[in-house]
Amino acid sequence: MTAAATWAGKTVLVTGGSGGLGQAIARRFAMAGATAAIADLSQDKADKLAAELGQGSFGIAVDVSRTADCERMVATTIARSGHLDLLVNAAGVWLEGAADEVTEADWDRIIDINLKGSFFACRFAIPELEKTGGQIINIGSDAGLIGNKGAAVYCASKGGISLLTKALALELAPRGIRVNAVCPCDIQTPMIEFQANTYGEGDPAAYKRNLLAKYPQGDKARFSKPEEIAAFVYAISAPELAPLVGACLPIDFGLTAGY
Repeated sequence: MTAAATWAGKTVLVTGGSGGLGQAIARRFAMAGATAAIADLSQDKADKLAAELGQGSFGIAVDVSRTADCERMVATTIARSGHLDLLVNAAGVWLEGAADEVTEADWDRIIDINLKGSFFACRFAIPELEKTGGQIINIGSDAGLIGNKGAAVYCASKGGISLLTKALALELAPRGIRVNAVCPCDIQTPMIEFQANTYGEGDPAAYKRNLLAKYPQGDKARFSKPEEIAAFVYAISAPELAPLVGACLPIDFGLTAGY
């Protein structure tokens, strides 16, 4: 069976769908014939991407930190497409800095978007995914597998994604829903530019060089491309990989392999 035949007539809901990684994921599945439900803060950006992708794709304005928005997001997807076959939780934000300078507002924003939003997207999608024998793929991070100095809150949010994935996988397997997580390294998206410009102390290029210095490729190190991560997400969604359940899979140039 071809990839297009596999996903034709199916619906993929992507949170953070207009972002660098979310957009690449939506594109990859639309290329294979899926309808992409693109959930994003910006209705205009989501609609623009949906029009470009075709396949009946559509945009939904959503703030995943709001539980009611997560519920409405799933309800809108069902109202527009009639079913849901895959939820990809790709919405996420970054924070770094000394732990003793973190505010409650900082904590709430990161946890609410990265972890709470992912959970409640899953919570409302579960009954619909059970109907289709669908899947959940959470976008975690290398920072959810190992600690990153100066990023305690972000690590907490992505570490939560890793164990949320495992716990949901065990709970939902008897209901025919497969749950996994993809844990990328730094990706060449607007987020990495935000990090460099916000935390680079006036030298974004040096900030990026310092990130790459941790990679085992040495002077050949580079950031991953969103299309590469999207290809991995697409690959693990294949029905031939049905035994893959509860995995938190690094795709990180060996960053988490050890020293």
